[in-house]
Amino acid sequence: MKKVLFTLAAAMIAFSAAADEGMWLLPYLQKMNIKDMKAKGCKLSAEDIYSMNQSSLKDAIVIFGGGCTGEIVSDKGLVFTNHHCGYGSIQQLSSVEHDYLKYGFWANSFEEELPVPGLAVRFVRSIEDVTAQVVGNIPSIASEQERQKQVSENIKGLAAELSKKHKGMSVQIVPFFGGNQYFAFAYEVYTDVRLVGTPPSSIGKFGGETDNWMWPRHTGDFSIFRVYADKDNKPAAYSKDNQPYRAERHLEISIAGYKEGDFSMIMGFPGSTQRYMTSYEIDKMLEVENPQRIYIRGERQKILWEAMEASDEIRIKYASKYAGSSNYWKNSIGMSRGLKKLNIKSKKQAEEQAFQKWADANTLPEERFIEALPKIKEATEKLTALEGATQYLSEAFLRAVEIIQAARTSVERLDGFYKDYDVALDRKVAKRMLTIARENMRPEDLPSIYTEVIDAKFGGNVEKYVDWLYDNSVFASAATAKAASKEVRSADPAYVLAESVVNKMMTYSPEIQRLRPLYNEGHRLYIAGLMRMQPNKAWASDANFTIRLTYGNILPYNPADAITYNYFTTLEGVIAKEDKSNPLEFTVEEKLKELYAKKDYGQYADKDGKLHVGFLCNLDITGGNSGSPVLDGKGRLIGLAFDGNWEAMSGDIAFEHELQRCIAVDIRYVLFVVDKFAGCKHIMDELTIVKK
Repeated sequence: MKKVLFTLAAAMIAFSAAADEGMWLLPYLQKMNIKDMKAKGCKLSAEDIYSMNQSSLKDAIVIFGGGCTGEIVSDKGLVFTNHHCGYGSIQQLSSVEHDYLKYGFWANSFEEELPVPGLAVRFVRSIEDVTAQVVGNIPSIASEQERQKQVSENIKGLAAELSKKHKGMSVQIVPFFGGNQYFAFAYEVYTDVRLVGTPPSSIGKFGGETDNWMWPRHTGDFSIFRVYADKDNKPAAYSKDNQPYRAERHLEISIAGYKEGDFSMIMGFPGSTQRYMTSYEIDKMLEVENPQRIYIRGERQKILWEAMEASDEIRIKYASKYAGSSNYWKNSIGMSRGLKKLNIKSKKQAEEQAFQKWADANTLPEERFIEALPKIKEATEKLTALEGATQYLSEAFLRAVEIIQAARTSVERLDGFYKDYDVALDRKVAKRMLTIARENMRPEDLPSIYTEVIDAKFGGNVEKYVDWLYDNSVFASAATAKAASKEVRSADPAYVLAESVVNKMMTYSPEIQRLRPLYNEGHRLYIAGLMRMQPNKAWASDANFTIRLTYGNILPYNPADAITYNYFTTLEGVIAKEDKSNPLEFTVEEKLKELYAKKDYGQYADKDGKLHVGFLCNLDITGGNSGSPVLDGKGRLIGLAFDGNWEAMSGDIAFEHELQRCIAVDIRYVLFVVDKFAGCKHIMDELTIVKK
């Protein structure tokens, strides 16, 4: 008996999509979105935005690095993205002698641009619906394990076939709607990417962690890179003979400004949302996942921050690590706050009750929609303790204690590890992490190192054990780690600790692997059932780091009673926020003050005479959209998306139409910094700037 394919495409394109919610798939814009987009102010056709047969706006949008978006802004491969997206690369290139994080960097020629080892830019060259090839031959009576096995085999064969079709490209086949639909993406990957310019962190990271996720915002969150190619304009490893990538399509930049209500849209690569999350999973997040992450990371970040404030060397080494950790830490705080304040669990429960009532009355038992929510509930409740334990082991040991990472790093990669490592700081972190693990984990969830070594040899004294560990481990320094034989490494106390943690995590794996298919089946059936239950609703798949479009308008919002936030900020706010007691977050460059005092904004001032810094739009974004272009109705670049707002941090689970906003840096502020602050006329000359 063959499975009848669920007609997702039909469900998705039944009518025009509504409002600002939705991360929409480009192939469906013509049938699903363009009418509504034009009603909101879009002047482009769907073909202008995405075309299978000719150049379109899509060709100027790239994956930047491993988790951000960038856009091509010149025919010479110039890329704009966020400062925080380029942060790891900037840190990698920095030293105490060349502190590009603190002072910025501007190349005056192609020759001065700095190669970034390991950095890649990916262009989407093809998008294809392959649902029939992936699930079309799977019987409806197949168990979830059988289904997943067949899906994996089908994907493997199809990927090999598509790789021949798209020679030299990276092919990824990705599930949508919980595995009810599949798309294949072919990416052309360029690995010679060089730093062109970055403002000092006092501009690019202005406000630091204090302002992160907050509005009003005054951060000049941008950096500039360039893609290089071989003589045939194809991807190539770094070479001095490579030339700037000859872009078939790049974005025009508008300095005409905007006003409240204007149309705006974003194309980018949103990382992950969970809009189909159930109330059971919300319990797991609020009671276990977020509290653990918030506490563990918070304890480590206190130690790192104190050391970073005291030493420029440590600040440079740990800037990117700290930023990466604290971003999701604060996100988790805001997520929990939003879920509780906006009563999302109750809303989910109402949806689930309506679904179960519909499934009981309108579907056949063999369709299994009736079982969807019970399967999710059973799996989630059983997974909570198991995954809670593995999360603690990951957060407090594998992620936090870096000597464990060193012990698990190949010899060939140790130089990169030790470049950004401070053993004294790591020792302090290890003492705190091993202490809080003992205080907060169930005894049966602790690694065996506690009973076998800490208790047996050190009387339970964690600090004495940690001192002994760092005093006797070859991994305490690059020289001894690299010189150690395989036998010495495997007997080293840091390696023993690492093995103890990993082995404990592995004890949970069989049960987690047994329960995961139960959850996956329930999740897939729930989404498919919701679509059948409401066939006239516009459905968008959860984000999965594939290219999407979201659209809406530039708008203010009301975060609380009697409070209204304007939809833009200005340089006046930057000047007002200067705080000399907090120099890592609220320093204002002297030249910026001079330009402000003279009101020397050039052509970048708004019609109101002020220099706008950031603005708001009600677009549906999440992590991965950082660096995405905010485009006007004609497809011209007006800003770079870089954040969401604190009041709607639960938006990844339930979009908040009245509250949710995308925070973007105004492209005019970006150009002002490049032109007036940095004096980089050669960069400005590359850009296509329009004034009307």
